Parts: sequence; structure tokens; C-alpha cells
Amino acid sequence: MYDYLIVGSGLFGSIFAHEATKKGKKCLVIDKRSHIGGNIYTENIDGINVHKYGAHIFHTSNKEVWDYIQQFAEFNRYTNSPMARYKNELYNLPFNLNTFSKMFNLITPQEIEAKLEEERKEGLAKLNGREPANLEEQAISLVGTTVYEKLIKGYTEKQWGMPCSELPSFIIKRLPVRMIYDNNYFNDKYQGIPIGGYTQIIEKMLDGIDVKLNYDFFDHREELENIAEKIIFTGQIDKYYDYKFGQLEYRSVRFETEELNIDNYQGDAVVNYTDREVPYTRIIEHKHFEQGKQLGNEVTEGPSVGKTVISKEYSDKWDATKEPYYPINNEKNNGLYNQYKELADKDSKVIFGGRLGQYKYYDMDKVIAEALKLVEVEL
Repeated sequence: MYDYLIVGSGLFGSIFAHEATKKGKKCLVIDKRSHIGGNIYTENIDGINVHKYGAHIFHTSNKEVWDYIQQFAEFNRYTNSPMARYKNELYNLPFNLNTFSKMFNLITPQEIEAKLEEERKEGLAKLNGREPANLEEQAISLVGTTVYEKLIKGYTEKQWGMPCSELPSFIIKRLPVRMIYDNNYFNDKYQGIPIGGYTQIIEKMLDGIDVKLNYDFFDHREELENIAEKIIFTGQIDKYYDYKFGQLEYRSVRFETEELNIDNYQGDAVVNYTDREVPYTRIIEHKHFEQGKQLGNEVTEGPSVGKTVISKEYSDKWDATKEPYYPINNEKNNGLYNQYKELADKDSKVIFGGRLGQYKYYDMDKVIAEALKLVEVEL
């Protein structure tokens, strides 16, 4: 018998297992994948730590969370400054004076603000005083047609798999527009990437804890439900309850990863492709997370010299055969999730956590905060 069965070895489950074990509880962690770490898993390929499930850039303004994660790895000073490529034009993200200066061939904040205001007025004029009815109208009313057409429309349609004119306006209620020359994507005080990748963090958290991989909860449910006093479940909450109220919806992502015999493919860790004709949403070049231009140092020796690894990322329609990545938090799905949550709140056997268990798009720092909150309450 175990005190806790933890289903899923991502951040949420691993933090809980680590803290529970420190308090003398006996834990079993299972994962249906062949590795620990969930979606933050990194694999070392020729000295390059490859983010197997998409770019994971740690950022937070929560000092407690930052101090907690620092126990398990040393972080570099990586600053996320992605690029957006529209056809043969390159723009800085997030939208800032560098972006607008190149787009409109203007320089001062006053000139650029006047140009954006002019474009916004054109968009608002088409609404005739009514509220934006869809994402397209909302975006144009916020930043104008030029920015929308080049940097928002194609990328968003690929991301969601449908036209912007059919997407709800609340998805893009506000757009960060910075009237400074600053390409730092996040405003958070603490930012970085663990030197040596994320997998080492989970390895240290789970050190000395029983772990079973390639072990799907649903294939062994009868046995597993009787093996522990409580279950910490980080999978899909609707699947746990056998879709009693219906199936929650997600978007999925697929990756095409290539190893190339060159030093530097794109000069940045993340380049978004914003025109509709390019089928992928972005290309990640993994070596730049830990070396290269972001850290201001040139790598002249080691296994990654003369090699790089890139991943093309495709947004994908989800079905039960694919990995669920992003909850679709519209009114219909949120209502359905609340029905499952009411069921879970009455269930003394199981506690749900993480992006799938709580049906929320969590960044890593929020997952850590939620896990520590559960530790405080439960232990």
C-alpha cells in the first residue's frame, strides 16, 4: 500500500511526490510515457538539450516559486526575444517600437502612436459603434489592419484551425503594445532556462521514489485504485470520469525535429511564421536556449559545434489518439469542466492537478504554485 498514487510525472505530480516523500509519505508515480518529466522533458542530442514537447521558457514574478525551482538546477539568464517572420520580412516580438519602426518606417514613439491610432480608427469606423463580434474585429480595433494582417491573422488561424472571423473576440481581448525599444517578451522579474535541461529537475525530485513508466492508469485502473489511500491525477479529468458529462476539447501540437550539420540555422531560439501559407506556426532551434546570441557568448568547441537541432511546430486538431495540449476554454467547455469539478470536489479518493486535471492553460510557474498550494493543504 502507498499513501499516494501520483498519475503523471510532470511538474505538478513530481513536486507533490517529492514533498510528500519528505514528510514520510510513501508514493508511487506512474506515467504512460517512456520517460519522466511530462511536457517539460528534454533529451540531450549531440550536446544540445532538445525540448521534445515545444519551447519551455521559465519565467515568474513569484519569488517563492523561483527560489523553489532553483533547488534543483542552475538557471542561465536567457531572455525570450522571439522573432516573427511574415513572408520575407522579420519583426521583433512582442509588439514594440522595433516592430513598428520596421513595419511603418517610423522612429519616434509619437510618430508610431499616431500611425497606430490612425489604423485603429479605421478599424473602429467599420464597427459603427458596436462591440467587436469576433477575433478579427477585436484585433483590428486594437492594433489596426497592417499589424493584424502581417502578425496576427495567419498565425492565429493556424493555431486554432479556423478563420479569425469565426473565432470569439475574447481570445484576444487585449494585445500588449510597448512604446519602448525592448524585445523582452516577458515582464517577469525572474527568467531563465535550466543549464543542462529540464529532465534533471524531475530526476532530482523523484530520487528514491517508486516510479513506473510505460504504465497507463486506464490499462491498470482496477489494480491501481486499490493500491493507495489517495490518487493525485494529472491526466484528463473527463477521461477519469469516463466522459460522464461529455468530452472536453483541446488543441494538439505535433513536431517535426531535424538534426542539421550546421552551427546556426536561424540565429534565435524561436521564430514564429505568421503567414498562412507556411503550414507550421514556428521553428524552435534548441541550442539557442542555452548558448549563442542570447547569452552573448560564442561556442567554439564541444559536441554541438557544427550541429544544430530544429523543431517545426504544427498546431493540430485534437482527437483521442493525440496528445491534448491546450484546453479550449470557451463557455461550452468551461461549463462542462465545472460539472466535472463538482464531481471531483465530492470525491475523497482523488485530487486533480496540472493543465489537464484542472483544464487550464498553466505556465510552469503557475503549475509549481498550484502544486505547492496542494502540498500546504494536503500535507
